[in-house]
Amino acid sequence: MSPSPPARPREKAQVLDEAAFDRALTRIAHEILEKNDGAKELAFVGLRTRGVDIARRLAEKIVRIDGSTVPVGTLDITLYRDDLDLRGTPVIRGTEIPFSIKGKTVVLVDDVLFTGRTVRAALDALIDLGRPRSIQLATLIDRGHRELPIRPDYVGKNLPTSRKESVAVRMKEHDGEDRVVIVEEEG
Repeated sequence: MSPSPPARPREKAQVLDEAAFDRALTRIAHEILEKNDGAKELAFVGLRTRGVDIARRLAEKIVRIDGSTVPVGTLDITLYRDDLDLRGTPVIRGTEIPFSIKGKTVVLVDDVLFTGRTVRAALDALIDLGRPRSIQLATLIDRGHRELPIRPDYVGKNLPTSRKESVAVRMKEHDGEDRVVIVEEEG
């Protein structure tokens, strides 16, 4: 008898449609501007992959709201992860931050905040690049279950989930649509 195929994830619920997705990003952009008295000395650094796209969209919204241009960089945290030994051969996609972070307020941007371990790795990677004035954290979804004392400054949606569930952020740049869904392993 052959083993059963692995369980496939099942879409359980949609939590943000395209309009709600956009409203969440608009709200985050306004909150960033308000907390920082504008965009002077701000920089966005997105975590690969969808955090980068969210950072770019936030920067575009700030241009429309405030007229200010915020530089956007890309951070690859692969070698800073604390689970490298569990993941097999790491795939390095590269960090691209074409500006100095020295003295800037850097807003780290990610799609989903879960245990906090990804953000911890990002903080280590970012500090290796220089000393920003401060670091803030923006996330589209905060699903809880923190294992480290990390809290976002800006959240699109707080979304309590079970550990059996996952949150899938679907974006036009990768998936052809903007929405957020909860998925659950079948079986």
